[in-house]
Amino acid sequence: MLLTWRRWRRGRPFWGGLAAVLAGAEICAIPLAPLKIMLQQGIAGIPSVLMGLVMIVMGLSAWFAPHYRGLAGVLTVLCAAAALVMSNLGGFLIGTIIGILGGSMIFAWQPVDPAEPGTAATNATTAAPGSVAGPGGNTPAPSEP
Repeated sequence: MLLTWRRWRRGRPFWGGLAAVLAGAEICAIPLAPLKIMLQQGIAGIPSVLMGLVMIVMGLSAWFAPHYRGLAGVLTVLCAAAALVMSNLGGFLIGTIIGILGGSMIFAWQPVDPAEPGTAATNATTAAPGSVAGPGGNTPAPSEP
């Protein structure tokens, strides 16, 4: 079970998605807080909730559809930056900072193809300088005329 969880987590931008979900939840929670904490009330709180929901959806899409990581990362950063102006200083700066970091982690994540032992990729790393890795191991590189 633990090995399956690790494999699932490493196959997608997990930490960036988690940061996006947490930032979105924090930005959503500010307009729903008691009046003493909230800076804006009424209709002005709607953009906060909408931007927070978009950030949560982008974090979840990074987890469950990692091939959309470019779009999810860019939209997360844009929503986090827009929340700075439209949503109580972006959740008192905490949501904006976490959202920008999470969106950038989502955007920067690249899938890793595990190399099987004995393939050309592992042979190339162990090859001596001036030799070419092939199916038979290290062979001398052909000389140019």
